[in-house]
Amino acid sequence: MKNISTKIATFIVIGIIISACDAEKRVPKGKQLLTKNEIVVNDKSTTSEDITNQLYQKPNSTFLGYHLRLNLFNLAKPNPDSAFQAKFTNNPKKYERMSKWLSAKQVDRLGQSFWYHGLHNFLKETGEPPVIVDTARTQKSIARVKYYYFNKGFFDVKAAYKLDSLSEKKAKIKYTITTGNPFLIDTVSTSIQTPVLDSLYQTKISNSFIKTGKLYNTEDFTNEKERISTHLRNNGVYNFQPNYVTFDLDTLNHNKKVNVNLIIKDYSYQDKDTTRTEPFKMYKISDVNIYTDYSATNNSAVFADSTTYNNFNLYSHSKLKYKPKAITDAVFITKGSLFADFRTVLTTRYLNNLKIFNYPTILYEVDKRDTTAQSLIAKVYLSPRKKYSLQTTLDVTHSNIQDIGIAGSISETIRNVFNGAETLELSARGNIGSSKDLANPQSKFFNVSEYGIDAKLNFPRIWFPFATEKIIPKSMIPSTLVSVGLSNQKNIGLDKQNVTGMLAYNWNPKKNNTARFDIFNVQYVRNLNPENYYNVYESSYNELNNLAKTYNYTEHVDIDGNLLIEEGTDGFTDQVLTKAITVSDTDYETVSSIDERKTRLTEDDFILSTSYSFSKTTKSDLKDNTFYQFRTKIESAGSVLSLISNAANLPKNANGNYEIFNLEYSEYIKTEFDYIKYWDFSKEKVLAVRSFFGIAIPYGNSKNIPFSRSYFAGGSNDNRAWESYRLGPGSTGATNDYNEANMKIALSAEFRFKILGSVKGAIFADAGNIWNVLDNITDKRATFDGIQDLKELALGTGFGLRYDLNFFVVRFDLGFKTFNPANEMGKRWFYDYDFAHSVFNFGINYPF
Repeated sequence: MKNISTKIATFIVIGIIISACDAEKRVPKGKQLLTKNEIVVNDKSTTSEDITNQLYQKPNSTFLGYHLRLNLFNLAKPNPDSAFQAKFTNNPKKYERMSKWLSAKQVDRLGQSFWYHGLHNFLKETGEPPVIVDTARTQKSIARVKYYYFNKGFFDVKAAYKLDSLSEKKAKIKYTITTGNPFLIDTVSTSIQTPVLDSLYQTKISNSFIKTGKLYNTEDFTNEKERISTHLRNNGVYNFQPNYVTFDLDTLNHNKKVNVNLIIKDYSYQDKDTTRTEPFKMYKISDVNIYTDYSATNNSAVFADSTTYNNFNLYSHSKLKYKPKAITDAVFITKGSLFADFRTVLTTRYLNNLKIFNYPTILYEVDKRDTTAQSLIAKVYLSPRKKYSLQTTLDVTHSNIQDIGIAGSISETIRNVFNGAETLELSARGNIGSSKDLANPQSKFFNVSEYGIDAKLNFPRIWFPFATEKIIPKSMIPSTLVSVGLSNQKNIGLDKQNVTGMLAYNWNPKKNNTARFDIFNVQYVRNLNPENYYNVYESSYNELNNLAKTYNYTEHVDIDGNLLIEEGTDGFTDQVLTKAITVSDTDYETVSSIDERKTRLTEDDFILSTSYSFSKTTKSDLKDNTFYQFRTKIESAGSVLSLISNAANLPKNANGNYEIFNLEYSEYIKTEFDYIKYWDFSKEKVLAVRSFFGIAIPYGNSKNIPFSRSYFAGGSNDNRAWESYRLGPGSTGATNDYNEANMKIALSAEFRFKILGSVKGAIFADAGNIWNVLDNITDKRATFDGIQDLKELALGTGFGLRYDLNFFVVRFDLGFKTFNPANEMGKRWFYDYDFAHSVFNFGINYPF
């Protein structure tokens, strides 16, 4: 019965596809469907996006060569309302029958139901109507193509088209373009009436977009106008605008060359009914007035408080609530300096970055006290945000650790805490979740919990005992972050308490560059329930238990002969390591490795680190899909404590290590490199690639890296063919419950494309793995011993869907294990490459 139902469903789907495959179904009689635009430029066929984008008519879109949206449109009834009414017009008795078990009103409303009306509207909106050949639009395309080439310097371009009928209702259009030879820039001269402008222009003439010997391009002339305007307005010429720059072009020499005369006339302005002209002036700032509590309602009110600080005038309608230096440090417009647009922009950015004001407004007016009319008063209007603001969040999450999690937080932001534009944020967070993978003897549904409190204090400057202006000038918008936090976890791993503290400096060395220097970042991790280790890390327990049965260990076991936790597991381990029980060398190494991992994951950690991070991006806005992003970080932990311990000649413990608060601190050096590159192929086709390398090397006081600072592989933002923590290390096959190591390589490529409206598709390939290197792990399968181990890079491939909600993207990915280094030779490529062994990933926004 099941097979018959499947066949019927298949035949129905095939029937729908066949019925919709008539691409000419909605083409009116006497009209033709445009199937192709063929473009020939100088006797060579081209598919250049720059040229095809000039055409007003393009064939219907395709998905994998199939006119999906056109055929969806063809499935819809053109007039579903009329079709519904026609059912009863032609058969009135049918209407009477339906009205007996449905009221007449319900029958009429049935025509507006999804099946009769909504479905067809959906198909129309999702689909795409047939593109009908329109010769008027084709003529407009010809004109637009000629204009495009004309702006590229091909003044003699010729273009024509030919309509080629393929059938009664199908046609293609062939565009033939002959560009001729392009025109070149010959001589460039200037006619600048105001002498001071001429002098300024000459100082940056080498940056001009218009140069002798260069191909003529209209875009260069537009860019030159903007360049000149920016240069002049950054050097005091307040009244200048790009439209004051004009060009006189001479192409009458018949040698395919253009003589250019750049013209800038004097400043013109309206004086009553008369237009007057005068030379441009260079303006200086005579006063900088800062209004610290401006609003539309108090605009005309009398100021109750004012002060002057470092030639800045500050005004307030109530008592001034800010230390003057905190505000003036953010203002780059200074008394006596030339007017400059870049100072206005920098001031706006800095003030906005303080996060205590709404977006600022900066205006200029001519100072009437100056009889030469060459002075400006800068007016900075600041609208304070509320001193206190409360925020709450609630999230439902899913991960490989939690089947379901409910997380919430509440935070209170206090602005201008010490009257120096500081911001204090106090927050509390909590999470409860359910996980079937963790030890849960009481079978509680919500067996995972975490709560924590945090405090963050931000200073809008470098908080340091000595002046740092020469090292990090205020134009780099520096800030200082001080934070402390406390969290408590239950039934995640071993139950942990986590105490953190940090002092960090942030600044922007250049536009789109960010830097961060953590003077110190301290973390104390205390395991509250270490005896639960073997309940949580079941794979380690199973491996140890099997060895105990192999060697007939009968002490501290249950009635089934399984090791009791902790008596049996610790007892068997101790007897093997002290050689009270004789085992093979391989089994001894296994037990030793299990014990070392248990010790590392159950011991408390104290980490005191210093780090420097730098990132750079060329991304201009959210819609930019041609950019690169680079991030690097170097971190050193424990070195300062070791220097102090050595200098103070402090004693070492039995393990030969130093301690702080009776706890061995971690010592390591760690570095990371992350590079992302995007290519935009237009029509919403984007190729994105990512490469990542990270390594953490223990030394001195440590033989391994703390779990919280190690690397893992797999997951929705990593190698999507493996779940988180389920890939590696090396070729071990993820034998532990949570697999991590201290070196990682990750490479990813993803091609994204549009399917239907906001629904996007992607195909991807993820490669990578983790390894142990230069630590106390001796398993050859897990360690990286040389370049030959790169053959253990795992490869996952797959496809996914994305739904773009504008403010974020919902993502679904399906990954397949294409190359699995954990498998034996001969079974690594495309083994278990099927849906049964695939991994489904859900994520928010793109993976990189």
